[in-house]
Amino acid sequence: MAPIDPHSHTDSTNPLTTHISLTLYLSFPSHTLHGTALLTLASPHSGPFHLDTRSLSITAALNPTTLTPLPFSLSSAPPDPIKGARLTVELDGNDSVLVGFVTAKEASAIQWLEREQTAKVSAGFVYTQCQAIHCRSIFPCQDTPAARVRYDARVNVPKQVAVVMSARHVGRRDPVAGEATYACDDSLWCAENRVVEEFVMEQPIPPYLFAFAVGDIGYREVGPRTRVYAESVPSLLDAAAKEFEGTEDMIRQGEALFGPYDWERFDLLVLPPSFPYGGMENPRMVFLTPTVIKGDASGAQVVAHELAHSWTGNLITNKTNEHFWLNEGFTTYAERRIVEAVQGEDIAALNVGIGWRGLVADVERFKDNLEFTKLRNKQDGVDPDDVYSQVPYEKGFQFLWRIERQIGRPAFDEFLKKYIATFKFQSIDTETFLSFLKTNVPGIEKEIDLELWTEGTGIPPDALEPVSDIYSVIVSLATKFKDGTIPSEDDIADWRGQEWELYLENLPKSVEASQILALDERYHLAESKDYEVKVAFLQLAISARCRNFYGEVEKTLKEVGRMKYLRPLYTALAQGPEEEKILAERVFSEARSLYHPIARGVIESILTKHL
Repeated sequence: MAPIDPHSHTDSTNPLTTHISLTLYLSFPSHTLHGTALLTLASPHSGPFHLDTRSLSITAALNPTTLTPLPFSLSSAPPDPIKGARLTVELDGNDSVLVGFVTAKEASAIQWLEREQTAKVSAGFVYTQCQAIHCRSIFPCQDTPAARVRYDARVNVPKQVAVVMSARHVGRRDPVAGEATYACDDSLWCAENRVVEEFVMEQPIPPYLFAFAVGDIGYREVGPRTRVYAESVPSLLDAAAKEFEGTEDMIRQGEALFGPYDWERFDLLVLPPSFPYGGMENPRMVFLTPTVIKGDASGAQVVAHELAHSWTGNLITNKTNEHFWLNEGFTTYAERRIVEAVQGEDIAALNVGIGWRGLVADVERFKDNLEFTKLRNKQDGVDPDDVYSQVPYEKGFQFLWRIERQIGRPAFDEFLKKYIATFKFQSIDTETFLSFLKTNVPGIEKEIDLELWTEGTGIPPDALEPVSDIYSVIVSLATKFKDGTIPSEDDIADWRGQEWELYLENLPKSVEASQILALDERYHLAESKDYEVKVAFLQLAISARCRNFYGEVEKTLKEVGRMKYLRPLYTALAQGPEEEKILAERVFSEARSLYHPIARGVIESILTKHL
């Protein structure tokens, strides 16, 4: 047995799955999905066929043509703590297999929200987050980005809710008896007040891009290719539509830079506050945290990042998570090019500056394990959620920016278009990219140390801290803070959230509590509606042991589930004295049920490490 991915049981001797047909019955009372997955393989196979699962109950494995049972087994307990349990089905010349399953209440990809956790308490809400290796907790699959699949799905839900999915919506209809055999009984499938929604994904995608959400969901039209979906609360929908009204302009800029948009629709779903990421680039239906709705259109920069994934990440995908920078470094570069074209060079320069500070901070975070400061790193026995950082994003961006500076932007633009056209709908590794680079930019390896950039630790010496007038002014003001100088009203007259974020990120880490109090007294940063600003300020407050703001820290940890905010606040508390450690433990015990399972796992790891 030779796994093709350190995070998957997928075997190199097995054919890859090319298509999956899903039948799913969703039960709000039990917080489970009952379903079947019909997997079509690239070629017939005889012998053991391995699939990834996590916390799934397997009810059947069948030859889908004859419906005769196939021998199957789950790897003996306990399951691998990272990869989950290996499902082995014995095939006999089969090119497809039908598997019945039931998800666990604690499925790592799925969060079931109670009515009081939603904006509209008339119905429950459930959503999924599969990246990096959580699709296996929804249905058995070869859960590696190396296995790109097309899929279709029929989802049975209560009539009062709607389903959205990372696929084309086919229709909504009444259930039909007999169509869900081996998923659930007809008495459940065809019960009164149930409806079936059908979807199809016609382009091959990695399993981590499978996604759906179910709830009382409405939408607003914001462009010819874009609707904004959210819980059907008019004020929320209106605010989201306003924030993202420039989406079509960004799509057109993306097409001008990187070639045609191949996914037809670019819809957006604003999820409840527990969503653990800023955005997730699910094709056709990007998932977003509500914290990106800031009222000044700056949240559209998260949308720019997820849009850029439509070319780099979704069209071309890292073969395994060890090459994650191929997704995120390219996408960060592409995002900034889109932002520069739509919002101007100054805004793009601020983004680069904020990113630079994030890179410096995460290189420091991994100072005792420098492997994870490499672009191409080894992750055997490592949970990708535990080593998630800004390194693949910002070091990857810096690498591509370095190439652009070397060969010039026009030449690099042509290179990018050729790269995307060559590898679209494929999953590749770092070596494939470097080979393509050296072939298409002859002699580049003599000008740039490609091995140092991809295999070396830390920040290479030819990385570039951004230079712009606005960046220099903000960094200079931050440097003066240690001497007690607070920016004047004139200094910050034109500042929005990004300027404040950059300022706070550049403040000295060792400041007095009195300075923190004085800064907040003047500018009320602890009460900012922009969570990037608020959390950056609260981190400083914790570091300074300025306990006046701990009530705001607790409130923040209990109202949002985005890991970008949870991770630094819990880490700052857990690394502090006893009072801060006790606060971290208490708040997590009270808030853990509000968080997505992925976020819960990350916070538990932080507390285990530091407490």
